[in-house]
Amino acid sequence: MIFHRRTNTLSRATIFGAVFVVAALSWVAMEIQRSPYITYAGVRKPQPVPFSHQHHVAGLGIDCRYCHTSVENSSFAGIPPTRTCMNCHSQIWTNAQLLEPVRASYRSGESLQWTRVNQLPDFVFFNHSIHINKGVGCESCHGRVDRMPLTWQENSLQMEWCLNCHRHPEKFVRPREFITTMGYQPAGEQEEIGRRLVAEYKIQDVRLLTSCSTCHR
Repeated sequence: MIFHRRTNTLSRATIFGAVFVVAALSWVAMEIQRSPYITYAGVRKPQPVPFSHQHHVAGLGIDCRYCHTSVENSSFAGIPPTRTCMNCHSQIWTNAQLLEPVRASYRSGESLQWTRVNQLPDFVFFNHSIHINKGVGCESCHGRVDRMPLTWQENSLQMEWCLNCHRHPEKFVRPREFITTMGYQPAGEQEEIGRRLVAEYKIQDVRLLTSCSTCHR
């Protein structure tokens, strides 16, 4: 015998060990890819002014569309110009130091440099208006912004997350009149209502919704 008979056992153990190590490393890589370290989900980003959606939405009852004016008819929801802020803040909190960057922006005409919170890759085509008009509520993607003192990205925005909705739109769509409602509760069984809305709003079938060309053009 050239090799000891235990060599076979050692070889098998080495092969199975290598497979286990590769599988473990693959799992670790996928978990890192889905983690906030990569996706920035749950991460609060610094802003020129600590704008509180919680205060404005839950406290004051301001509708999303007051600031994000183009969300119903454009791919981009729109960042409000400083004059929108000053509609109120020329009357209230007029001397608050916290809002000096807003007043300075209004005086100079130079826009505030907000840090974008929800950022998709350049190779992804996303249209806010089609989602809004097909019954996808703001909170479905952005979370309960009425509970966010400082805004963070609620979801991973990765492809598997998008496809979960595209494969099962009936689980997520709601009547258009409740698009901006935070904490929406369906008046009945969600999937039953969803199937009716999918037909009523003429939402494409799953084959088209999950086609590569729908989001990658």
